[in-house]
Amino acid sequence: MRSLPLPLALTARLTPVAVLACAGWAMTSGPATPSADDHRSVQRSPGQSASAPSSTAVSKSYDTAPSPCTSVPVATVKSLVPGAKTAGREIPSTDAKLRRTCSWNALQGYDYRWLDVSFEVAESDQAAKKEYEQRVTEKSGGGAVPGLGDTAYSVVNLTTEDKQETREGVVMARVSNALVIVTYNGSDFETKKAPSTDEINKGAIKAAKSAVAALQGGGSG
Repeated sequence: MRSLPLPLALTARLTPVAVLACAGWAMTSGPATPSADDHRSVQRSPGQSASAPSSTAVSKSYDTAPSPCTSVPVATVKSLVPGAKTAGREIPSTDAKLRRTCSWNALQGYDYRWLDVSFEVAESDQAAKKEYEQRVTEKSGGGAVPGLGDTAYSVVNLTTEDKQETREGVVMARVSNALVIVTYNGSDFETKKAPSTDEINKGAIKAAKSAVAALQGGGSG
């Protein structure tokens, strides 16, 4: 293969994974870390029946975030990010119990692809719903994804820097008190064109379906 100087946009995207992922993380920051009160067990008064529900009970299904690097099948990783290490790389988190992210990225020839899968656990269904609605509002222009989690949304955007196009798709899904966030993007550094909207959107949704299934205990298949 002939040796060509890498464009500025490619150089930026090929810096260490942790640095880029942290930058992306800042754009999709998760819910605030729950206070100590959120982790306390509900206490019953002496006269309260053991079977009687407490008025302060919090509705939620998940206490911890699952492993994101095993949430997408190997075959899916190979198809979405050709040439990437299928094991992925988990990004360090300030609280791995509540927030975990895995990244896959590779440059094969002149085609570049990047995939992120994140799980975020909120203190309640209501808190997750509020966070989900806020993020959907911030990423307007997309549409609902029927049949994915309790509710889901996808959006695709095209950016151009130094005549180099990059198309990025984001899928956000809420399942009870957990959020699943998938980011998938790509560029062609020979033609300077980006993959089609359809390719990026379908790829992001495919990864999101696997991640939601893994969260719900259905495995990564």
